[in-house]
Amino acid sequence: MSAAEKFVPSIPVARPSEPRRTLRAQNDAEPVGIDWLRSELDTAFTQGYEGRADLRALYEKAKDHQWNAKTELAWGTPVDPQAENVPDQFIPIFGTDVWNRLSKRELPEVRRHASSYLLSNFLHGEQGALLATSQIVCSVPDAEAKLYAASQVMDEARHVEAYERYLREKIELTYPVSPHLKQLLDEILRETRWDLKFLGMQIMVEGLALAAFGIISQTSNEPLIRDIVHRIMLDESRHVAFGVLSLRGVYDDMSASELRDREEFIIEASRLMRDRFLMQEVWENLGLPVADCLDAVRNSPIMQTFQTLLFSKIVPNVKRLGLLTPKVRKGFEELRVIQYETWDATA
Repeated sequence: MSAAEKFVPSIPVARPSEPRRTLRAQNDAEPVGIDWLRSELDTAFTQGYEGRADLRALYEKAKDHQWNAKTELAWGTPVDPQAENVPDQFIPIFGTDVWNRLSKRELPEVRRHASSYLLSNFLHGEQGALLATSQIVCSVPDAEAKLYAASQVMDEARHVEAYERYLREKIELTYPVSPHLKQLLDEILRETRWDLKFLGMQIMVEGLALAAFGIISQTSNEPLIRDIVHRIMLDESRHVAFGVLSLRGVYDDMSASELRDREEFIIEASRLMRDRFLMQEVWENLGLPVADCLDAVRNSPIMQTFQTLLFSKIVPNVKRLGLLTPKVRKGFEELRVIQYETWDATA
């Protein structure tokens, strides 16, 4: 049984074996499942409490910008989950032959399932960030980084709260975590080296989330999700900055073998994040031809542009950290998340 199959959220779930299933009432939902993961890390107890003014300033900014998901969001906003709340162009099969064959009856349900899949994986990703950042509090050696990481733990809890409530009350459908995303989160949570935990969560996962949230906040036609995503995006921008500040200079004198580990990690993390948008589970649930859908997604010019936009927040920060090596650049190009001519040969 895969990790995705064992994960059972607390609201009705769409599963490949149950296409077009009838939703059950909340009080008849499946019991919550728990996917146990063994992880180990060293805990750093520091007695030096000052020294990083940049991180201290970021911590103060984080405190000033806390918000309450329960009271500051307009939860009374009516939402039609089958409407074009996000432009159809962001559904991976948009414009393909599979898309063009959809009937007027099928299209609204495709929108609902695509939205549920996207937001469900945002939700699961936020829980992964919650767990990873709680580990960072323990493992990072700088006191100021511990303080900021603690503020991020609160941010991530709020993000989980907001996405879970929106899915439960407005979409009334959730998906298990993508196996690609789950594999990446597992690797980050199992990782014992604090810098790789930072690199995976703060630079890679949070960077992609920041780009995705920016696109949705600018294009969504639904005011509640637009507000939720915009607020979360502002938090995520601080989280990415936290990663860049904390990792600045870490890789300058690292050995070749240690750097090789980081290069391979970046490439593999990028592959997993790219593949989470294949949405195979959605096509299976809707009874669409899965092979045709996957082929359409992989070869869609729109999706290639979308992937480049998603990685637009990752690649520059990888470069700032001195990790956009020829090997990493080649990996990005092979994954088609950047174009070769975009980056100079000396980056």
